[in-house]
Amino acid sequence: MTTFDKREQGFEAKFAHDEEFMFKAAARSNKLLGLWAAGQLGLGGDAAASYATALVTDHLESRTMDEVLDKVSGDLAAKGIAHEQVAAKLQECLHQALAQLEGDKQ
Repeated sequence: MTTFDKREQGFEAKFAHDEEFMFKAAARSNKLLGLWAAGQLGLGGDAAASYATALVTDHLESRTMDEVLDKVSGDLAAKGIAHEQVAAKLQECLHQALAQLEGDKQ
């Protein structure tokens, strides 16, 4: 195996690791956002957990972050929560998820 082949394998492994890490971060942030949104909707217990889990599992079926944001914003519009507030919360949840995953690695 040449040095070039080893470097190529290294880059491929890093790419795969980074993709898996971002997938986990997106899933975790969607769950955090879902739990927050469920609280805003007055859901608790199993209903809140189901709402949060649905955001995660729906994301697995090719739902983009924008689609998640639009869904939650639509659900919260009747409560007077603006799209921008939900977007800010999503960013907060993503940062929290990244921090949690970084903590898990240590």
